[in-house]
Amino acid sequence: MARRVIWIVLDGVGAGALPDAHLYGDEGADTLRHLAEAVGSLELSRLEALGLGWLDDILGVPPCPRPRGAYGTMLEKSPGKDSTSGHWELAGVILDRPFPVFPEGFPRELVEEFERRIGRRVLGNRPASGTEIIQELGEEHLRTGYPILYTSADSVFQLAAHKEVIPLEDLYRFCRVAREILRGEWAVSRVIARPFVGRPGEFMRVGEERLDLSLPPPRPTVLERAREAGLPVLGVGKVGDLYAGRGFDASPHTSGNRESMARLLDEVRRGGEGILMTNLVDFDTLYGHRRDPLGFARALVEFDQFLEELEPELKEGDVAFIVSDHGCDPTFRGTDHTRERAILLVFGPGIVPGVDLGTRESFADCGRTVADLLGIPAEGLDGTSFAREVAAEAG
Repeated sequence: MARRVIWIVLDGVGAGALPDAHLYGDEGADTLRHLAEAVGSLELSRLEALGLGWLDDILGVPPCPRPRGAYGTMLEKSPGKDSTSGHWELAGVILDRPFPVFPEGFPRELVEEFERRIGRRVLGNRPASGTEIIQELGEEHLRTGYPILYTSADSVFQLAAHKEVIPLEDLYRFCRVAREILRGEWAVSRVIARPFVGRPGEFMRVGEERLDLSLPPPRPTVLERAREAGLPVLGVGKVGDLYAGRGFDASPHTSGNRESMARLLDEVRRGGEGILMTNLVDFDTLYGHRRDPLGFARALVEFDQFLEELEPELKEGDVAFIVSDHGCDPTFRGTDHTRERAILLVFGPGIVPGVDLGTRESFADCGRTVADLLGIPAEGLDGTSFAREVAAEAG
């Protein structure tokens, strides 16, 4: 039985289109394969040694003859391709209906109610890239004081404001108002505060002060089950926001991958028990959505190098999971998430090396396995556990 699970979500690192990807316009998407082709090849020796090369056709990352961990991919059963639904399913909760999206912008009556409650108008209200709409409407925002509202192909209500025009706490308050309004048929998965700084032509978003207000999961996840069992559950970065804080003792925000990895490593070195979870968001927000294969590749190499520090710090009873929540193919059409298989790599001192976990029928297999490895009740959790396949003591 494990004492602690270190759970790392590589946001947007997909491993090939799901069988139903055509329903989302994503047939042919393949984040890892296309990324490697776009940059000439990837060199990810540590991920390769864990079995990554068995998951997809990745130029420069061949299948390792003797992987150090267990490896496989996971299909998403929940409809959609949102970070929230992906994370909930990873933690054992499969949704039966997608979150609503607003490809034409939000309904007028919704926007008018929001404007009435915050006491000012909004700019935008259309699907857009965050960086582009801030550059486009930022000067008007400075002049009027109206926040910038935008969405995407994902189920999100994003509100951007310059910190010198709308103080951070006011922006957060406006987003909490939106979260109260966005229920029922308008219940988007996330309301996101997007503060920015700078002058026209040089605006920059402040990633560490982003706030995600997700809907709470419809029923308890494995994170909540762990806390009910008396185990600590710590998040690093935005991951706590994706569960509306449910199940976490704390999940302090970070400025991006580097800070998240540094904090995660510190926590691993401290030892302990329970669940330690992080989401490495830069793959998605900085490189996938912005269609930047070179930046995406550099971030993967940096994570691969981080594993050289992480693996020696894993203690007896530690089990590490590397997974993803959807794809965000930087070479694909559009600027949004892509519906893809998730990666699944499991390793640690007590994990049987070289186990091929195949293609799991659901992301929820991950959460169900975490419950079994930690020896906590799995009541109400979806998925099929693979704990017996990977745990040395069970073998």
